[in-house]
Amino acid sequence: MTQITVAALQLAFTTDTAQNIANVTDLVREAAGKGAQVVLPPELFEGEYFCRVEDEALFATAKPLASHPAVTAMQSLAAELQIYVPTSFFEADGPHFYNSLAMIGPDGKVAGVYRKSHIPDGPGYEEKYYFRPGNTGFKVWDGPAEDAALGVGICWDQWYPETARTMMLMGAQLLFYPTAIGSEPYDADLDTSRMWRRAMIGHAVSNVVPVIASNRIGTEGDQRFYGHSFICDEWGDIVAEFGAEETGVLTATLDLDRARKHRAGMGFFRDRRPELYKRMVEDV
Repeated sequence: MTQITVAALQLAFTTDTAQNIANVTDLVREAAGKGAQVVLPPELFEGEYFCRVEDEALFATAKPLASHPAVTAMQSLAAELQIYVPTSFFEADGPHFYNSLAMIGPDGKVAGVYRKSHIPDGPGYEEKYYFRPGNTGFKVWDGPAEDAALGVGICWDQWYPETARTMMLMGAQLLFYPTAIGSEPYDADLDTSRMWRRAMIGHAVSNVVPVIASNRIGTEGDQRFYGHSFICDEWGDIVAEFGAEETGVLTATLDLDRARKHRAGMGFFRDRRPELYKRMVEDV
């Protein structure tokens, strides 16, 4: 039986990078103490969600992979605790800037980098000003057990069923989504938290795969981030969840053998018709 214990972190952030990393470090340690083998912090946990505004001075906060403080801190921590920590960070690569994720393994090494593929642009989420669209393609990494591959999409990627399905076709057995999402400045009455969850639960159901989502909380500028981090199993049933206020660690032990059995039994991958899907990849 292949059972994997995973964790999702939920917390608020400030402009103090060192304190943010320290707060995440404390929760990663707590998660590891509860047996978590893969621990997911929220998106861009190095600071506040700066994409609320367009300010060229904020490009200076991006750092290369090898020297980014969030990455190097999580490398040391992952090696000490012998866990996996998918680490979101603002990446500078020469003259280019990406919303990236380093998959850090229990040896403390970066197994690879995924650069966010889908980049939003709207009030309060003006990411196209800061980030180039990712050029890595989707990524799947070996996990803490044989045939326990980890797929990770970043925030806006989570709205796209193509992202989840592609990672599944690449062999993912668990899907992780670090996010930063909350209120919509253009419509104070619009609460997307239910849609946000339903979209990812839909990925769990249509791919028969567990999903782990981590979001931030708190007020930054005129935006309030709504949390609701969760872990669901391959049927889309919630096995651990937070509301909009809690700071802490969610953990769950997921049975990947059971998920594989159910996935085969449902026949969703058997019955795919790729020859009929060509319209999906036409940019028309």
